[in-house]
Amino acid sequence: MVKDIQQLNEKIKQESSFVDLLTMEIGKAIVGQKYMVERLLIGLLSNGHILLEGVPGLAKTLAVKSLAAAIDAKFQRLQFTPDLLPADLIGTLIYNQKETKFETKKGPIFANFILADEINRSPAKVQSALLEAMQERQVTISDQTFKLPEPFLVLATQNPIEQEGTYPLPEAQVDRFMLKLKITYPSKEEELLVMRQNVSGVSTEIKNVVSTKEIIHARSVVSEIYMDEKIERYILDIVFASRNPREYKMEKIASLISYGASPRASINLALASKAYAFIKRRGYVIPEDVRAIAMDVLRHRIGLTYEAEAEERSSESIVEEILNNVEVP
Repeated sequence: MVKDIQQLNEKIKQESSFVDLLTMEIGKAIVGQKYMVERLLIGLLSNGHILLEGVPGLAKTLAVKSLAAAIDAKFQRLQFTPDLLPADLIGTLIYNQKETKFETKKGPIFANFILADEINRSPAKVQSALLEAMQERQVTISDQTFKLPEPFLVLATQNPIEQEGTYPLPEAQVDRFMLKLKITYPSKEEELLVMRQNVSGVSTEIKNVVSTKEIIHARSVVSEIYMDEKIERYILDIVFASRNPREYKMEKIASLISYGASPRASINLALASKAYAFIKRRGYVIPEDVRAIAMDVLRHRIGLTYEAEAEERSSESIVEEILNNVEVP
């Protein structure tokens, strides 16, 4: 068993060498934001979509654009607005007068990286068209079904400041995002570098350092990473503690939770932990991997009661409490 783990470790070290290349290339355009870039790679390696929340100007669009450029993948940015229609996203049938027949015109969703900017600005029917594509990884136009390209990663952003004229994502739909990231302001030193970079007028060109084939291959390698049963039980304990806190002697937070994390949380926490171990060049998952990624997997999956809102408690503080109280293997 130990020999197998050693061999797996060596294999992961070799297979994950492109991670540094990719991070360095993205780093040419993005200053700081290590957390965001790392999480983008986790989503990419574990085939999960990401919801980003942050004020404007924090390089969210630039990060996805840079990632797509470094991977030689097709990138599409979609600005969600109240008048957007599902056909603007997935495509529609167009009548060809010459041929006297209808032809399918594919929409911008047929790309590897989709940046859905301000997803909460568009009505429910557009949101559900995108979420169906995310879940099924296919699109139906009239009576024809089209597979979406691989890899397919949706990165949706929402602005936490303006709530006027927005359509908040329903809880059940938010659950389809593997990770929800909260992006914060850069440090003073980082912002100084950002300012200098933008004032210099020198544009940074990002080269293709990884192919989409390599990413698809890396995903199969990530699934080979060893996860002990103790780690699996630990993941389940964290998720179940969000549903039945009293069973885990957390009476304090029981009245603050209206509903706990869904089974998707357990699946995504396991997948993301493996991807995190891969990025850290390890062939096995340790409890620290689970703890490092748990907040991003769980923060949008725990419902708060009115009592929690009255006490000004956030889902993050509840996840923290769970992580501090659930026994680490």
